[in-house]
Amino acid sequence: MKAAAHGGEEENETKQLGAEMDKILEAVVMSSYPNNVKQGLVRRVIEAAKQPMDSEQCWSMLELSTKLYLTGDTKYKREIGKEVLEVYGHYHPEEFEEFFNVRFLLSLLQEGYGPLGKRSHYVLDYIQLGLQFVSESPSANSIFSLLRIEVLRKVCERPSPKQCAKISKLLTQHPQCIPTGKHQVLFCQQLIRCIGQFQCVSEGEEAIMEFLEQVNKVSGLLQRIWRTQTSAILPSLKELFTIISSTEEQEAPSNALASVVQFVPLELMDGVIRNLTNDDSITDVQMMTAIGRMIDWVSWPLGKNIDKWIIALLKGLAAVKKFSILIEVTLSKIEKVFSKLLYPIVREGALSVLQYMLLSFQHSHEAFHLLLPHIPRLVTSLKKEDSNSATSSLEQLAELIHCMFFRFSGFPDLYEPVLEAVKALPIPNEDRIKHLLGQNAWTSQKNELACFYPRLVSKSETGKIGLINLGNTCYMNSIIQSLFMASDFRHSVLNLTEGNSQPLMTKLQWLFAFLEHSQRPAISPESFLSASWPPWFTPGAQQDCSEYLKYLLDRLHEEEKTGKRIYQKLKESSLMSQPVEHHYLNKTLIEKMFGGKMMTKIRCLKCLNVSSREEAFTDLSLAFPPSDRHTRGSTSVLPVKQIGPQFIEPPENPSQLTGSPWTQRKAPKAGDPAAPPALVETLGLQETGEVANPLRGDAVGVDTAKDPLSAFGEQACAPKDSRSVPDLINYFLSPERLTAENKYHCEKCASLQDAEKVAELTEGPHYLILTLLRFSFDPRTMKRKKILDNVSIPVVLKLPVLVTPEETEEVCLCGKDRAAPGSGFMSVVYDLCSVVVHSGISSESGHYYCYSRECTDTVPHGQPQDGTPKPASDKQLDFEIQWYLFNDTRVSFSSFESVSNVTSFFPKDTAYVLFYRQRPGRQGCLLHKALAEAGCLHSEPSLHKDLMEAISKDNILYLQEQEKEARNRAAYISTLPKSPLWWRDFDRDKDDDNSSGGCSPAAGGGGSGSFHGLVF
Repeated sequence: MKAAAHGGEEENETKQLGAEMDKILEAVVMSSYPNNVKQGLVRRVIEAAKQPMDSEQCWSMLELSTKLYLTGDTKYKREIGKEVLEVYGHYHPEEFEEFFNVRFLLSLLQEGYGPLGKRSHYVLDYIQLGLQFVSESPSANSIFSLLRIEVLRKVCERPSPKQCAKISKLLTQHPQCIPTGKHQVLFCQQLIRCIGQFQCVSEGEEAIMEFLEQVNKVSGLLQRIWRTQTSAILPSLKELFTIISSTEEQEAPSNALASVVQFVPLELMDGVIRNLTNDDSITDVQMMTAIGRMIDWVSWPLGKNIDKWIIALLKGLAAVKKFSILIEVTLSKIEKVFSKLLYPIVREGALSVLQYMLLSFQHSHEAFHLLLPHIPRLVTSLKKEDSNSATSSLEQLAELIHCMFFRFSGFPDLYEPVLEAVKALPIPNEDRIKHLLGQNAWTSQKNELACFYPRLVSKSETGKIGLINLGNTCYMNSIIQSLFMASDFRHSVLNLTEGNSQPLMTKLQWLFAFLEHSQRPAISPESFLSASWPPWFTPGAQQDCSEYLKYLLDRLHEEEKTGKRIYQKLKESSLMSQPVEHHYLNKTLIEKMFGGKMMTKIRCLKCLNVSSREEAFTDLSLAFPPSDRHTRGSTSVLPVKQIGPQFIEPPENPSQLTGSPWTQRKAPKAGDPAAPPALVETLGLQETGEVANPLRGDAVGVDTAKDPLSAFGEQACAPKDSRSVPDLINYFLSPERLTAENKYHCEKCASLQDAEKVAELTEGPHYLILTLLRFSFDPRTMKRKKILDNVSIPVVLKLPVLVTPEETEEVCLCGKDRAAPGSGFMSVVYDLCSVVVHSGISSESGHYYCYSRECTDTVPHGQPQDGTPKPASDKQLDFEIQWYLFNDTRVSFSSFESVSNVTSFFPKDTAYVLFYRQRPGRQGCLLHKALAEAGCLHSEPSLHKDLMEAISKDNILYLQEQEKEARNRAAYISTLPKSPLWWRDFDRDKDDDNSSGGCSPAAGGGGSGSFHGLVF
């Protein structure tokens, strides 16, 4: 009975407590009791709330808990209010739903809660708390509908980052409240505008971390929306661009906008950038403002892919020739980007942007020089950091710096501190540097609208520069490109000092420098043409490229000799001491590079007296053997494995016939046992059969339907069986009988006598130039003719060079060849580097173009260090170095297969002038050593300042010309189908366009009207 009575008393006490619960709770919370005492009393109140009670009492408790949560001045009061709300939401759902109604929420959102001036900041938290208890109730849809409207209104009021983060948190947890349809797009746009106004109010670390967290919540909401509604992405990006391109705002928008870009799918990048950069409604000022603010985003610590978007927009602007924007932005922002490398959290993106900005800014050294004072300090800082990030960044930075040294040489005083700072870091090779510069140049970016702008021509994807045809000057263009691709010669010319008293060589230096560093797709060699023109050439007429080459090399040689004589006299007159110089260093550059020596011996057949004379040469003119004497057996094409350094001994008895070099000058028949051993050998296989794949038409063929013979008064020989270069050299070196009208006057006999003449090479040139004598006069028909025989060209050629015992000893000291007793012939290996092709049947007509590649001393993959070739196929040899086709203004990638097969597919396109480069080792051991000591091999060209400034000025002029041309041609768009706005329908498939962007595909096309010509 007592227990029952006690239980009844507790129940009555709880009911009484429930009846006055709101007053009790309020009194406890407002009391001055210690928190532990309050907590016990509050716990009893909350437990009582779990019991059934009338609606009026529930309503009172909900009002009180709402008041505590929203206006409580301490965290403790707000937590009590939250706990009570959660209890009533769980145990009294109907009363909670009735209390948490649409009208009440509308009042909270529009009017706030609390006295004026002290409105609660926790309304959104309160709503988020309450939504979990009504989301399944009948009134949920009306509440969600209300919130969809109200959150849109809220973001239009530009709430603080904290409030925006609360909205984002609410919508992330309750996506039913996210606006839909057109309101969803508007919501995204307004949310982006809010982010644009975000500012971190404190510089403390804690405040910054809180700010970053708030921004992440807001941008994360955008990501959530875009994942489910991709149609909202482009309008959002449009709004973003509007914000960052605005010039009306005094304050720049917040860098927090960078957090938005990281969530845009990268697959949309190309379309967005393409249409953005081609939108004529965007002014230059707006675009400059936008890209400048985007570059500032590299300082945003939590962004991903921001650097990719910045670089993509920079490339897009380059593609449409907006160079003035790029120049202005680069110069104004590059130092700021560079400074971000000090901070590991943003270093990766900043370095990526910096690399593109520097590598693309190739018209002038100005951007790079802005960074010079800061580089040593940064390098020191990164070395001290000693982290993986710092080490990787140092290596990339060093590579970038060496690229700039290569591109803008000639400032040793400025570069010395930087070079000292990075001296311990890896140095990239020249191929890597050229690849980076060619890949990132503004002029290498392709414009999607290039087909509508015929003069907006981009630089060749090869990175090489063409030469404008000034009116049948393809003969000169082909020779210049061949000389330019002779890398040792090019380096030597570019390294010439200022004021070298060689006017023509100086002009060639300028021409080479522009071919190396210009941003133009093609340049005009007009000044060099007028200076190097042979006086007997007729202006505007086609000329013989071999004749021009001989004249040019001779002019350069004599000019340098004259300069040296003048210098020598000045030294003598000033009584200067004469240092002993190596004989090689006294040679002219032409002698060093192209000069060889040949011994001509004539033996009288009566008295057997031999007279000899040594002559210098810069090229070998190779005649074709008479057709009735030619067989393929005249040369020995050996398997590669059988070929090595060989000496060919002279006979002990000059009168012996078998194998004697003093035999009658004729090519022996195949299988003739008396045939002498081959003097010239080839490495690799030669093309002998038909080729299955047709050659792509890179040259103009001759119309055989018309008879061109009468027009030029010349006759073309019908093609015979294929010959080879070794055939022609062997014929050149074989003895010739001097009889009848060609008898030799023997000084010993004092009369005309039959004799034999033979030529022997005594010094192989560094670059061997071979001219195939295709043009001749036929006395039977009294007409000039071109020999159209297809000549097989080996990639690697071995040439016999006569050496003395002393020279043999020197060669053996190099450790490259086996010495032979006495004097003998040594095999010197040459690599093919250029082929000048003549298309046509007359030397006074047709067209010239050339195939070239750069040959260096690098040992090919798979070759032993001693230079002895290993077995290889033409394909393997071909793949070692890339071939290029130079056809006036047009430059394209090619292959040795194209070189070999051009005559097979175009019978009137025949190899005419060949350039071979001597491999180091063997005879070339001492030669290459002397070249290296003279600074002619592989030294990085350092151009003098006047030349570098001229190149920079012309590059700026070209960029201005291209930009002006692009603007003038913009009117063409109006005649085309209207392009969609850049934020709509950009991602539809587009047809592949492989057009050359304005270059005529015809060989030899491109006069000075096709380009903004550069006149030196």
